[in-house]
Amino acid sequence: MNRIELATLIFEKLHEQKETLKSQFQNSDSSIGNFFLDDVLPTEMAIEIMEAFPKPEAMVLKKSLREDKYVAAQMNLYHPLLEEIIYAFQDKRVVEVIGEICAIKNPIPDENLYAGGISMMGNNQFLNPHLDNSHDKDRHLWRVLNLLYYVTPNWKEEYGGNLELWPNGLKEKPLTIHSKFNRLVVMETHSNSLHSVSPVAFDGYRRCVSNYYFSESPLLESDRFHVTSFRGRPEHKFSDVVLQLDTLLRMTLRKIFKKGVKENPHVYKKDNPNQ
Repeated sequence: MNRIELATLIFEKLHEQKETLKSQFQNSDSSIGNFFLDDVLPTEMAIEIMEAFPKPEAMVLKKSLREDKYVAAQMNLYHPLLEEIIYAFQDKRVVEVIGEICAIKNPIPDENLYAGGISMMGNNQFLNPHLDNSHDKDRHLWRVLNLLYYVTPNWKEEYGGNLELWPNGLKEKPLTIHSKFNRLVVMETHSNSLHSVSPVAFDGYRRCVSNYYFSESPLLESDRFHVTSFRGRPEHKFSDVVLQLDTLLRMTLRKIFKKGVKENPHVYKKDNPNQ
């Protein structure tokens, strides 16, 4: 299926559940607005997407104190279905209905896949608590929504690799959203949207299709520019101190170099920009 056909299925599912998802978003047990939608695509199609994922060695390993995961954004290197499903979530109909659900006017999808694309996490891999970078790659638009579509069949919550929201900071327990097969999770991103992915505790890979939406205005009046800002998990006190110092250093550099010391490589560099 191409992106238009996939987008039609996604839109119909979102539209059918729109009022329920609105209530879910508005009544989130968190100051981080969110909703999730199950059975987004026919099961067979979701399995096809999972099977199209590359092997880990064909992706980029991001491994540091901040995170440990495999990512990819240069989608023309991989199975065409992966590019089609990513951009299906950028279809105008899908973007508009998600904007309605989240009460965000004119959300703007990111064709450059800045920090988007696909990701995989295997045993012991993780993503520490963090705030996403506040802007797009050119620092013109505000990042407002994070879309995560999970495609690993039979992924149990106890396997880890689940989205964690920390609305009350690291002193309180997070809200855990299971990275269930064929589930779409949408969450707000702003200066208080601390989130993480729990360490994987299973000999297998949790696969995810990621997108971000942007806006000309931030979600919160208090929002200010910030780099991706990591913290250590509550049980890792030393890591937390190191990561806060790391964020301070990178913020200082961004005050001097507005677009960073070097270009972030995690973007989709297309031969044809209109592709």
